[in-house]
Amino acid sequence: MNNEPELLAEGLGWAEGPAVLSDGRVCFVETYRSQVSVWERGKGVSRYSYTAGGPNSCVVGTAGAMYVCQNGGTTGPWRADEMVTPSIQVIEKEGSKAQIICSEIEGIKFNGPNDLVFGKNGKLYFTDPGTYRPNDPQPSYLFELSSDGSGRLLAELSPPTFPNGIAIEADGSVVWAESYTGMVRRLNPETLQITDICKLPGEKPVADGMAVAADGRLFVTTVNGGGIDVVNKDGSYDQFLKIGIIPTNCVFSGSDLYMTDAGVLADSSDPSLGGQLWLLRDVTEGLGTWPGLISH
Repeated sequence: MNNEPELLAEGLGWAEGPAVLSDGRVCFVETYRSQVSVWERGKGVSRYSYTAGGPNSCVVGTAGAMYVCQNGGTTGPWRADEMVTPSIQVIEKEGSKAQIICSEIEGIKFNGPNDLVFGKNGKLYFTDPGTYRPNDPQPSYLFELSSDGSGRLLAELSPPTFPNGIAIEADGSVVWAESYTGMVRRLNPETLQITDICKLPGEKPVADGMAVAADGRLFVTTVNGGGIDVVNKDGSYDQFLKIGIIPTNCVFSGSDLYMTDAGVLADSSDPSLGGQLWLLRDVTEGLGTWPGLISH
Protein backbone atom coordinates (compact mmCIF):
# COMPACT_ATOMS: atom_id res chain seq x y z
CA MET A 1 0.00 0.00 0.00
CA ASN A 2 1.64 3.21 -1.22
CA ASN A 3 -1.41 5.42 -1.59
CA GLU A 4 -1.84 8.58 0.43
CA PRO A 5 -5.02 8.82 2.55
CA GLU A 6 -7.87 10.60 0.77
CA LEU A 7 -9.99 13.06 2.75
CA LEU A 8 -13.59 12.44 1.68
CA ALA A 9 -15.52 14.75 4.01
CA GLU A 10 -14.97 17.23 6.83
CA GLY A 11 -17.03 19.42 9.16
CA LEU A 12 -18.54 16.34 10.80
CA GLY A 13 -19.95 16.22 14.34
CA TRP A 14 -17.96 13.39 15.96
CA ALA A 15 -17.94 10.83 13.16
CA GLU A 16 -17.96 7.21 14.34
CA GLY A 17 -18.88 3.65 13.43
CA PRO A 18 -18.81 3.53 9.61
CA ALA A 19 -20.73 0.98 7.53
CA VAL A 20 -20.70 0.45 3.76
CA LEU A 21 -24.05 0.15 1.99
CA SER A 22 -24.64 -2.29 -0.86
CA ASP A 23 -24.63 0.61 -3.34
CA GLY A 24 -21.17 1.74 -2.21
CA ARG A 25 -22.25 4.71 -0.15
CA VAL A 26 -20.74 5.00 3.31
CA CYS A 27 -22.87 5.55 6.41
CA PHE A 28 -21.53 6.69 9.77
CA VAL A 29 -22.91 8.32 12.88
CA GLU A 30 -22.50 11.98 13.74
CA THR A 31 -22.99 11.86 17.49
CA TYR A 32 -23.15 15.63 17.97
CA ARG A 33 -25.87 15.86 15.31
CA SER A 34 -27.85 12.91 16.74
CA GLN A 35 -28.01 11.27 13.35
CA VAL A 36 -26.70 8.67 10.97
CA SER A 37 -25.16 10.38 7.96
CA VAL A 38 -24.30 9.06 4.51
CA TRP A 39 -21.47 10.00 2.16
CA GLU A 40 -21.64 9.58 -1.60
CA ARG A 41 -18.86 10.47 -4.00
CA GLY A 42 -19.77 13.57 -5.95
CA LYS A 43 -22.63 14.44 -3.61
CA GLY A 44 -20.93 14.71 -0.22
CA VAL A 45 -22.63 14.12 3.13
CA SER A 46 -26.35 14.15 3.92
CA ARG A 47 -28.62 12.85 6.67
CA TYR A 48 -29.58 9.19 6.45
CA SER A 49 -31.73 9.10 9.59
CA TYR A 50 -32.37 11.04 12.78
CA THR A 51 -31.71 8.98 15.91
CA ALA A 52 -31.96 11.52 18.75
CA GLY A 53 -29.53 11.05 21.65
CA GLY A 54 -25.97 10.04 20.89
CA PRO A 55 -25.56 7.40 18.19
CA ASN A 56 -22.18 5.71 18.49
CA SER A 57 -22.02 3.21 15.63
CA CYS A 58 -24.10 1.68 12.85
CA VAL A 59 -24.15 -1.61 10.99
CA VAL A 60 -26.01 -2.76 7.89
CA GLY A 61 -28.79 -5.32 8.36
CA THR A 62 -30.94 -7.19 5.86
CA ALA A 63 -34.00 -5.94 3.98
CA GLY A 64 -32.68 -2.37 4.00
CA ALA A 65 -32.53 -2.10 7.78
CA MET A 66 -29.68 -0.55 9.74
CA TYR A 67 -28.88 -1.05 13.43
CA VAL A 68 -27.43 1.61 15.71
CA CYS A 69 -25.73 1.70 19.09
CA GLN A 70 -27.44 4.49 21.01
CA ASN A 71 -25.51 5.70 24.07
CA GLY A 72 -28.39 7.91 25.20
CA GLY A 73 -26.90 11.28 24.30
CA THR A 74 -23.34 11.74 25.52
CA THR A 75 -19.87 12.44 24.19
CA GLY A 76 -17.60 13.28 27.09
CA PRO A 77 -19.28 16.19 28.93
CA TRP A 78 -21.61 16.96 25.98
CA ARG A 79 -25.31 16.12 26.27
CA ALA A 80 -27.81 15.88 23.42
CA ASP A 81 -30.78 18.21 23.14
CA GLU A 82 -33.04 15.15 22.95
CA MET A 83 -31.77 12.48 25.34
CA VAL A 84 -33.07 8.94 24.86
CA THR A 85 -32.78 5.55 26.54
CA PRO A 86 -29.42 3.82 26.00
CA SER A 87 -30.34 1.09 23.54
CA ILE A 88 -29.99 -0.72 20.26
CA GLN A 89 -32.03 1.07 17.60
CA VAL A 90 -33.21 0.06 14.16
CA ILE A 91 -33.65 2.28 11.11
CA GLU A 92 -36.12 0.42 8.91
CA LYS A 93 -35.26 2.37 5.78
CA GLU A 94 -33.38 5.49 4.78
CA GLY A 95 -35.15 8.61 6.01
CA SER A 96 -37.16 6.90 8.75
CA LYS A 97 -36.51 7.77 12.39
CA ALA A 98 -34.60 5.26 14.46
CA GLN A 99 -36.69 3.11 16.82
CA ILE A 100 -35.57 1.39 20.01
CA ILE A 101 -35.66 -2.41 19.80
CA CYS A 102 -33.73 -3.35 22.94
CA SER A 103 -32.66 -1.47 26.08
CA GLU A 104 -31.88 -4.31 28.49
CA ILE A 105 -30.80 -7.95 28.45
CA GLU A 106 -31.25 -10.46 31.29
CA GLY A 107 -32.54 -7.65 33.48
CA ILE A 108 -29.43 -5.51 32.90
CA LYS A 109 -30.31 -2.04 31.62
CA PHE A 110 -27.77 -0.71 29.15
CA ASN A 111 -25.39 2.04 30.29
CA GLY A 112 -24.50 3.19 26.80
CA PRO A 113 -23.94 0.77 23.89
CA ASN A 114 -20.88 1.75 21.88
CA ASP A 115 -20.17 -0.49 18.87
CA LEU A 116 -21.93 -3.42 17.20
CA VAL A 117 -21.39 -6.08 14.57
CA PHE A 118 -23.30 -9.02 13.12
CA GLY A 119 -21.70 -12.43 13.38
CA LYS A 120 -21.74 -15.01 10.61
CA ASN A 121 -24.42 -16.77 12.73
CA GLY A 122 -26.77 -13.81 12.27
CA LYS A 123 -26.47 -12.70 15.89
CA LEU A 124 -25.70 -9.10 16.83
CA TYR A 125 -22.76 -8.52 19.17
CA PHE A 126 -22.18 -5.21 20.91
CA THR A 127 -20.15 -3.49 23.61
CA ASP A 128 -21.77 -1.53 26.43
CA PRO A 129 -19.22 0.53 28.39
CA GLY A 130 -21.46 3.48 29.25
CA THR A 131 -20.05 7.00 29.35
CA TYR A 132 -16.30 7.51 29.04
CA ARG A 133 -15.15 8.49 32.53
CA PRO A 134 -11.97 6.66 33.61
CA ASN A 135 -12.06 8.02 37.17
CA ASP A 136 -15.65 6.89 37.78
CA PRO A 137 -16.29 4.02 35.36
CA GLN A 138 -19.62 2.36 34.72
CA PRO A 139 -19.83 -1.45 34.37
CA SER A 140 -18.41 -2.86 31.14
CA TYR A 141 -20.52 -5.43 29.30
CA LEU A 142 -20.46 -7.53 26.15
CA PHE A 143 -23.88 -8.63 24.87
CA GLU A 144 -25.32 -10.89 22.19
CA LEU A 145 -28.72 -10.33 20.56
CA SER A 146 -30.34 -13.15 18.57
CA SER A 147 -32.52 -12.78 15.50
CA ASP A 148 -35.67 -13.56 17.51
CA GLY A 149 -34.97 -10.58 19.79
CA SER A 150 -33.74 -12.59 22.75
CA GLY A 151 -30.34 -11.75 24.21
CA ARG A 152 -27.69 -12.86 26.64
CA LEU A 153 -24.85 -11.35 28.61
CA LEU A 154 -21.55 -12.67 27.27
CA ALA A 155 -19.28 -11.05 29.84
CA GLU A 156 -19.00 -8.37 32.47
CA LEU A 157 -15.44 -7.09 32.46
CA SER A 158 -14.31 -6.29 35.98
CA PRO A 159 -12.77 -3.91 36.79
CA PRO A 160 -14.41 -1.90 33.99
CA THR A 161 -12.22 -1.66 30.89
CA PHE A 162 -14.47 0.36 28.51
CA PRO A 163 -14.86 -2.21 25.71
CA ASN A 164 -15.18 -0.08 22.61
CA GLY A 165 -14.80 -1.25 19.00
CA ILE A 166 -15.95 -4.80 18.29
CA ALA A 167 -15.50 -7.17 15.34
CA ILE A 168 -15.94 -10.83 14.39
CA GLU A 169 -13.12 -13.04 13.16
CA ALA A 170 -13.45 -15.68 10.45
CA ASP A 171 -14.03 -18.48 12.99
CA GLY A 172 -16.79 -16.53 14.75
CA SER A 173 -14.65 -15.34 17.66
CA VAL A 174 -15.55 -11.92 19.09
CA VAL A 175 -12.69 -9.41 19.33
CA TRP A 176 -12.78 -5.96 20.88
CA ALA A 177 -10.56 -3.05 21.86
CA GLU A 178 -10.54 -1.44 25.33
CA SER A 179 -10.18 2.29 25.88
CA TYR A 180 -9.13 2.22 29.54
CA THR A 181 -6.53 -0.53 29.23
CA GLY A 182 -5.34 -0.29 25.62
CA MET A 183 -5.90 -4.04 25.35
CA VAL A 184 -7.26 -6.03 22.41
CA ARG A 185 -9.03 -9.20 23.56
CA ARG A 186 -10.90 -12.21 22.17
CA LEU A 187 -13.96 -14.17 23.36
CA ASN A 188 -15.15 -17.58 22.23
CA PRO A 189 -18.96 -17.20 22.06
CA GLU A 190 -19.44 -20.91 22.72
CA THR A 191 -17.22 -21.36 25.79
CA LEU A 192 -17.26 -17.65 26.83
CA GLN A 193 -13.52 -17.96 27.45
CA ILE A 194 -11.65 -14.65 27.16
CA THR A 195 -8.02 -14.41 26.07
CA ASP A 196 -5.71 -11.41 25.72
CA ILE A 197 -4.42 -10.70 22.22
CA CYS A 198 -2.11 -7.76 22.94
CA LYS A 199 -1.71 -4.35 24.47
CA LEU A 200 -1.40 -1.58 21.91
CA PRO A 201 1.85 0.43 21.83
CA GLY A 202 2.24 3.79 23.52
CA GLU A 203 2.06 4.98 27.10
CA LYS A 204 -1.72 5.16 27.44
CA PRO A 205 -3.35 4.11 24.17
CA VAL A 206 -7.08 4.88 24.09
CA ALA A 207 -8.26 2.14 21.77
CA ASP A 208 -11.48 2.80 19.89
CA GLY A 209 -12.67 1.00 16.75
CA MET A 210 -11.48 -2.00 14.80
CA ALA A 211 -11.84 -4.03 11.61
CA VAL A 212 -10.61 -7.48 10.59
CA ALA A 213 -8.67 -8.28 7.42
CA ALA A 214 -9.14 -11.50 5.47
CA ASP A 215 -5.67 -12.63 6.57
CA GLY A 216 -6.70 -12.27 10.23
CA ARG A 217 -4.91 -9.03 11.01
CA LEU A 218 -6.72 -6.54 13.24
CA PHE A 219 -6.83 -2.86 12.29
CA VAL A 220 -7.35 -0.82 15.48
CA THR A 221 -7.90 2.94 15.76
CA THR A 222 -6.74 4.85 18.83
CA VAL A 223 -8.17 8.30 19.45
CA ASN A 224 -4.83 9.56 20.78
CA GLY A 225 -2.68 7.66 18.29
CA GLY A 226 -3.06 9.59 15.02
CA GLY A 227 -3.63 6.47 12.96
CA ILE A 228 -4.30 2.76 12.87
CA ASP A 229 -2.32 0.05 14.66
CA VAL A 230 -2.21 -3.20 12.72
CA VAL A 231 -1.87 -6.34 14.83
CA ASN A 232 -1.44 -9.93 13.68
CA LYS A 233 -3.94 -12.56 14.76
CA ASP A 234 -1.46 -13.90 17.34
CA GLY A 235 -1.03 -10.45 18.89
CA SER A 236 2.36 -9.62 17.39
CA TYR A 237 2.68 -6.10 16.02
CA ASP A 238 2.59 -5.58 12.25
CA GLN A 239 2.65 -1.87 11.37
CA PHE A 240 1.27 1.61 11.97
CA LEU A 241 -0.78 3.48 9.38
CA LYS A 242 -0.66 7.23 9.93
CA ILE A 243 -4.01 8.75 9.06
CA GLY A 244 -6.29 11.42 10.50
CA ILE A 245 -6.25 13.35 13.77
CA ILE A 246 -8.56 11.61 16.26
CA PRO A 247 -9.27 8.22 14.61
CA THR A 248 -12.48 6.64 15.92
CA ASN A 249 -13.36 3.58 13.81
CA CYS A 250 -12.82 1.88 10.47
CA VAL A 251 -14.46 -0.56 8.07
CA PHE A 252 -13.28 -2.50 5.03
CA SER A 253 -14.91 -2.35 1.63
CA GLY A 254 -13.08 -4.96 -0.40
CA SER A 255 -9.43 -3.93 -0.15
CA ASP A 256 -10.24 -0.30 0.71
CA LEU A 257 -10.47 0.96 4.26
CA TYR A 258 -12.77 3.79 5.36
CA MET A 259 -11.96 5.55 8.64
CA THR A 260 -13.98 8.00 10.70
CA ASP A 261 -12.17 10.75 12.60
CA ALA A 262 -13.51 12.92 15.43
CA GLY A 263 -11.05 15.69 14.62
CA VAL A 264 -11.28 17.17 18.13
CA LEU A 265 -11.17 15.45 21.51
CA ALA A 266 -14.48 15.27 23.39
CA ASP A 267 -13.47 17.46 26.32
CA SER A 268 -16.12 20.18 26.04
CA SER A 269 -19.84 20.43 26.65
CA ASP A 270 -20.05 22.27 23.32
CA PRO A 271 -20.30 20.14 20.19
CA SER A 272 -17.39 20.28 17.77
CA LEU A 273 -17.68 19.96 14.00
CA GLY A 274 -14.10 19.04 13.22
CA GLY A 275 -14.78 15.44 12.23
CA GLN A 276 -13.62 13.83 9.00
CA LEU A 277 -14.07 10.77 6.80
CA TRP A 278 -10.98 9.20 5.24
CA LEU A 279 -10.24 6.54 2.64
CA LEU A 280 -7.15 4.34 2.34
CA ARG A 281 -7.12 2.47 -0.97
CA ASP A 282 -5.70 -1.00 -1.61
CA VAL A 283 -4.75 -1.71 2.00
CA THR A 284 -5.46 -5.45 2.02
CA GLU A 285 -8.56 -7.54 1.48
CA GLY A 286 -11.03 -7.09 4.32
CA LEU A 287 -12.82 -10.02 5.92
CA GLY A 288 -16.10 -8.33 5.16
CA THR A 289 -19.20 -8.17 7.32
CA TRP A 290 -22.35 -10.21 7.63
CA PRO A 291 -25.84 -8.67 7.57
CA GLY A 292 -28.57 -9.71 9.98
CA LEU A 293 -32.14 -9.09 11.07
CA ILE A 294 -33.47 -8.70 14.62
CA SER A 295 -37.19 -9.21 15.28
CA HIS A 296 -38.91 -6.51 17.29
